[in-house]
Amino acid sequence: MRTIYRNLADLASLPYFEFEEGRLRVSDKSIGPAIDMHTHVALAYLAPNNVDYDALSEARHYLPACCAIDFDIYQNKNIPTPDVEALKRDLTMGSFRRGGMRATHTAANMLREMDELGIERSALLAIDFPVISKNYAVAAALSKKHGRFVAFGSVHPYAFHIDKALDEQLSLGVMGIKLHPTVQVFRPDDPRVNLIYKGCGDRGLIVLIHCGPVGIAPGLGEYLTQVRWYEKPIRNHPNTKFVLAHAGALEFEQAALLALKYPNVYLEISGQSLSGLRMMIEKVDPSRILLGSDWPFYHQSIGMAKVLMLTEGNKKLRRDILYNNAVKLLNLPN
Repeated sequence: MRTIYRNLADLASLPYFEFEEGRLRVSDKSIGPAIDMHTHVALAYLAPNNVDYDALSEARHYLPACCAIDFDIYQNKNIPTPDVEALKRDLTMGSFRRGGMRATHTAANMLREMDELGIERSALLAIDFPVISKNYAVAAALSKKHGRFVAFGSVHPYAFHIDKALDEQLSLGVMGIKLHPTVQVFRPDDPRVNLIYKGCGDRGLIVLIHCGPVGIAPGLGEYLTQVRWYEKPIRNHPNTKFVLAHAGALEFEQAALLALKYPNVYLEISGQSLSGLRMMIEKVDPSRILLGSDWPFYHQSIGMAKVLMLTEGNKKLRRDILYNNAVKLLNLPN
């Protein structure tokens, strides 16, 4: 099984895609539909948001389309070092100025990519801090406007009035809460986070939490996301559904063990290597494996391609991972 591709266009060498007029599309229409459980549009902090989410342009993914893609390593290892530094600048200081890559991380650009790949819906994830951001409101508004985004809000563990914040976001239509220990700077087993875990379980909201070191985060972030910190809250909140974003990232074996042990754990596979995903499919309840891309870090086709490769000859498994599992988790009409 071939695992290295010269660039994004080279994915058209797989039997699932075609590349025409500079765009990668699904060529096998029997593949769809799909639901992407991990996407973002441009986020804003402190300064007013300066991105036009309706603007249609060429999306600039943080893994550039010209780069070689090795499917059998963790996905961010394909990003050249200068581009890693560029994405860090774009996500931090870039949020204070107009332009840059983040200006192309719009709803319009994602929706076009979804159309080309047969992705019916995408979970749109916010990440927020107390006072200085309201990205949850953007996710909720875009979900309401377009109908193809499933909004996930965000509450910081050290925000005031967590229950009030959860109720407000629930009233806006969010389906869950996104947590990011690296960005928001907390450890998943911090007692303060229990307020969010319990509050989500009580309200039927899903907790979608970044899980696992990724190899390019600062040292503190790599420490805070070690999979060993997740078991206690998962065990103590059995009525809360936990989606482990990136399926543990570089610690995917440990995340798979959590999914084997606890029925309230789901694995969202964005960034995972082909061999890591194969292990999950073989060992974990496949009804709790979810497609994800982490757009705009990566083109949505990359994670989809890995699922398609590993489900050849098994249409039920393919449809479950691409679509049915997310439908059931989100309680969407099928």
